[in-house]
Amino acid sequence: MPPHCAVSIIIPAYNEADRIGDTVAAVLRFAGVREVVVVDDGSPDGTAQVATDAGASSVLVNEKNLGKGRSLMRGVEASSGGVLLFLDADLGDTASAAEALLPPVVSGDADMTIAVLPAAKKKGGFGFVLRTAAWGIRKCTGFEARAPISGQRAIRRKLLDELGGLADGYGIEVALTIDALHHGFRIQEVDVPFEHRETGRDLAGFMHRAKQLRQIARALAPRLIRAKRLPSGSSGR
Repeated sequence: MPPHCAVSIIIPAYNEADRIGDTVAAVLRFAGVREVVVVDDGSPDGTAQVATDAGASSVLVNEKNLGKGRSLMRGVEASSGGVLLFLDADLGDTASAAEALLPPVVSGDADMTIAVLPAAKKKGGFGFVLRTAAWGIRKCTGFEARAPISGQRAIRRKLLDELGGLADGYGIEVALTIDALHHGFRIQEVDVPFEHRETGRDLAGFMHRAKQLRQIARALAPRLIRAKRLPSGSSGR
């Protein structure tokens, strides 16, 4: 397979010892995968060892928790494939469905694919984080995102090279979508039957969503200002 089509799978993980093994095992079976890189973001629970035992090509360990964006970029810098597949560590066996994200990017029909997950099985928040993220993407680009904060994405490496990297924190996905569209890259959303750990309507869940909202708002602010300054009809590229 040509280098620009070879796939590097990047999985950031924090305290996922109970699921990372199944996640890694599921994606090792994909055709065209050059490597599976797990970045343990300072987990104290043995995540790195479980990922190694499961057969990950390389396991990088952050000495302290650096956040998802910086962990992903560390994995990107340590990988060599022309196509990057970002996956969450808690997908378990359902990570096998991620292969559906690859064909449009490998074939050149899209520069990035984004997984649209099934509806949550239990009640979480009230949808404010999702609505805010979707609103921000729409205001900045006109794109109606069905999965504005989905972290499961296949991306051509040249897209990240042109954008100069990733935002940090929970604003990473919103920023990536807006910046990719601003630069004229093509995005497709793909329905994928993933399952992962869900937050509920408890104190921990609401605190998590409040943190998400703050960081998404932080990512949106400069992009909304930029969009307002662009001439009408400008596509950015």
